[in-house]
Amino acid sequence: MQQSFNLFPVGKIIKKGTRNWIEIKPEFKDALLGIEDFSHIVVLYWFDRNDTNEKRQTLQVHPRSDSSKPLRGVFATHSPVRPNLIATSLCRLLAVDGLCLLIDKIDALPDSPVIDIKPYIPPFPDPDKVRIPDWLDLKTANERQPEKDD
Repeated sequence: MQQSFNLFPVGKIIKKGTRNWIEIKPEFKDALLGIEDFSHIVVLYWFDRNDTNEKRQTLQVHPRSDSSKPLRGVFATHSPVRPNLIATSLCRLLAVDGLCLLIDKIDALPDSPVIDIKPYIPPFPDPDKVRIPDWLDLKTANERQPEKDD
């Protein structure tokens, strides 16, 4: 089994006021062909400001840093502290302008390195059949702002 992998950023997150976009590196321009046909994209990015040995070794957290919520393993949360610092966000794609993908919002910090983008394709099975824990409030989860530690 391979012990490590090399990841190369394909772009970065830009935030200016209420505008959010992904700036793609010129060498990945051809990878954008057809992305404008989708209303939503899945953005994978790196929690670069959490990249310390200590944070990589944190295996349990209180969701959203709320001690009233039960302690959970990081694989059961969206915590930015985890063994591998890969984050994912579902974003509405508003426009494509050259190497810039204008998006509605993203819970990444400015200048976070983007490691991949995928088109969002509705899930199967039916989302009504998806189970989530009682402590997770989806109404507030979708409107959440980035936190230092989750």
